Parts: sequence; structure tokens; C-alpha cells
Amino acid sequence: MTVRVRVPATSANLGPGFDAFGLALTLYDELTVTPGGSGVTVEVVGPGEGEVALDESHLVVRAIRAGLESLGAAVPGFTLRCENRIPHGRGLGSSSAAIVGGLAASYGLTGTPLDRDQVVSLAHQLEGHPDNVAASALGGFTIAWTEGDAGRAVRLEPVEGLSAVAYVPQTRVLTKAARGLLPDVVPHGDAAANAGKAALLVAALTNRPDLLMTATEDRLHQEYREPAMPESLALVQKLRGSGLPAVISGAGPTVLVLGGPGGTSAASAPEPPDGWSRYDLGIDPVGVQVWSGAV
Repeated sequence: MTVRVRVPATSANLGPGFDAFGLALTLYDELTVTPGGSGVTVEVVGPGEGEVALDESHLVVRAIRAGLESLGAAVPGFTLRCENRIPHGRGLGSSSAAIVGGLAASYGLTGTPLDRDQVVSLAHQLEGHPDNVAASALGGFTIAWTEGDAGRAVRLEPVEGLSAVAYVPQTRVLTKAARGLLPDVVPHGDAAANAGKAALLVAALTNRPDLLMTATEDRLHQEYREPAMPESLALVQKLRGSGLPAVISGAGPTVLVLGGPGGTSAASAPEPPDGWSRYDLGIDPVGVQVWSGAV
């Protein structure tokens, strides 16, 4: 019995929704897991190939093991093939995709119906914050939060026609390094402004895309991270100066431009700077998917 999993890339924060908002994107990693034997064999194609571990320490393997444990099941050995398309270390949720994909695979291996809320909770424990994993598990536009040590999330339906352009540089930024640049205290006025814009962004993403430019303004995290990604912040400022609702995707350094009907078209965004890649993306509607079948 082979299990196949498809899991989307994600963009978190989306400007003012720091550590809360996530958006699932139509860029996917695909996993194939075939049980058998007593150990693991890992093959990686695409981003991460030749860089990531190929043993029990591989993030997908760790997630599969955690998922099996939560389900009270054991699969001693398996072969894992990862066909990756999500860039690593760029702010598009590659680690969250690995975790959510591995957890979903554990459900397929045990023949258990996928419990997406439980996947969010387990993924939060492995990832440390629920914003990307929520969008990866649920699809669409998600709002995540924590209750004690538990990660929770709700999914909202994005406005029809919402799209995104991702500008991906060659350089990477580790999430830990990006978080290390954030201050422990922020001005009350900045916090209040972000709260208002985050609330407005919910309306913009679900009903009023004409408000995306105003709703994506941020005062809490992007500018503080400029030392780690000066070219990305410069690109955000340039794009916003031309009327495009651009933000740093997650912890960066990818820059995301949002667009929708009645607002600015993301497809009208200019070509990427030299050395950058451009991805024209839609919004994934369903999140992680898992299929089981005969080998």
C-alpha cells in the first residue's frame, strides 16, 4: 500500500497579520511513502536535494513518526520519495509543508481519515508556530492562534480570483535569524495600527480586494528585518510605491504581491530583479491531500 501526499506552499503574515495569517498557494511538494522493511530510505528531488538528511532525522520522516505515535500505530520501515518544488529558506513554508505532509502521510499509512484540526495541532508542536502549518493543512486563507501550548486555526474562503506573485531571491534567510531581529517591545501606536490593518485585511482577502493596498501595511516586523534582507525590503517599497500591495512572505526573503478582482491585478507586477525567480500563483483551496492505493 503506497501513500501519496500533495502539500501546498504557504505565505504567512501577509503584512500586518504577524504569526496569525496564512495563505495556501498553488505550488506543491509531493510525497510518496511505501511501507516495508525495518528502516527508512529517503530520496529527495528538487529543492533540498543533496542538502537535507536522508535518514530518520529528515523532517518529513520525523513528522511521519510523530503522526504514527499520535495515532497509536507503528510502521517500522518505509521508503520516502520527496518531489520538492517549494524553495527552501525563502519564506514560502517549506518546513511547514514537510511537517504537514509527513503528518498527513501517517494518516494514509494507517488508513485513518484525515483530521485536519489535529494535523494543525500536531504540526504546531513540531514547527513552533501555527501560521504556515494552518494554511498548509486547511488551504485557503487561515487565521491561527494558540491556546496554551495548543495551535488552533480557522479557514476563511478567499475572494474568488485572488492571486499572488512571488519574487524569490537566490539568497536564504533562516526564520530564527529573522525573528532574532525583532524588538521585545514595540510602540503602542504601531501595535494599534497593525491590529486595525489586520482586521481590514480579513475583509480585503475575503470580500474587498480593492482594499489590499491599505490593508497590507505593516509596522511590527518587516522594517525590523531589513538588515537580513535589504534587497527584499527595497523591492517591497518599490512595488508599493507603484501601487502594488507587496509584502514580505513569512520570514522572507521572498516578496509577495497580492491582487484580485476590483483591485490591483497581481499579474501586472513587473518582471523580477536580476537573479530572482518569479512564480505566478493562485490560492490553493483545500490544503494537504492524501491518497492511498496499491503499489
